[in-house]
Amino acid sequence: QVQLVESGGGLVQPGGSLRLSCAASGMIFSGDVMGWYRQAPGNERELVARSIRGRSATYADSVKGRFTISRDNTQNTPSLQMMSLKPEDTAIYYCYVRPNYGSSVEYWGQGTQVTVSA
Repeated sequence: QVQLVESGGGLVQPGGSLRLSCAASGMIFSGDVMGWYRQAPGNERELVARSIRGRSATYADSVKGRFTISRDNTQNTPSLQMMSLKPEDTAIYYCYVRPNYGSSVEYWGQGTQVTVSA
């Protein structure tokens, strides 16, 4: 069973930047769909960014222009560059990969905490 592990989270001041990475414990042979979700205390998990192979990436309105998702096509995992961070970006961030678009099989990470505070 493939496990995903996020890294790069931490404490940052408003206006700062972080880059989140997602590593796989085993081989993922395809990465048709990959992305990042986040969940803040008391809130539901929400989609932050998603990349579907062959299509433009999509972003939550709240992060457009500040966050950029990229694909590691060797590992088939995503990264997330976050800039101009705001306190409302504080959440646990989760990466996921769906190897095949038409399949329900997905791999998820355990999450990494991002805290934006002065």
